[in-house]
Amino acid sequence: MAADSSFDVVSKVDRQEVDNAINQAAKEIGQRYDFRGTGAEVSWSGERVVLVANSEERVAAVLDVLQTKLVRRGVSLKALDLGEVRASGKEHRQEGSLKEGLSTEDAKKIGKIVRDQGPKGVKTQVTGDELRVSAKSRDDLQAVIALLKGADLDVALQFTNYR
Repeated sequence: MAADSSFDVVSKVDRQEVDNAINQAAKEIGQRYDFRGTGAEVSWSGERVVLVANSEERVAAVLDVLQTKLVRRGVSLKALDLGEVRASGKEHRQEGSLKEGLSTEDAKKIGKIVRDQGPKGVKTQVTGDELRVSAKSRDDLQAVIALLKGADLDVALQFTNYR
């Protein structure tokens, strides 16, 4: 008898692509005329992304440039977890981090969606920070992938180890 087919649902971010997007955004911010003299910059600070400018509107413009570069590099914006804009003296800062790995709540929510709306006979299993989905038919697995791509979740999903 044939073994079950399966795939893993994960939430991972390619750090090199994020680094490239930040470098491209910093270069564009340094060259654009509307950012001259505003102290606008985007950079890494340890494991956090830091956006700095002289006004809250400029921080929003820097964020827009960064988001554009992230999308062009194929990084989901759901992976970027940004905090509030804080003013300190003459500069405004916004810090954010990258969300990686599925939390147990997110994995349970995805499993519930698969059980409720997916094809019958599809099984889910949480293993660490990923979710294994298995079924007898590969067509059922394709239907689950389509279902999860269409679902409105607040995490960036990738599908790996499709066997």
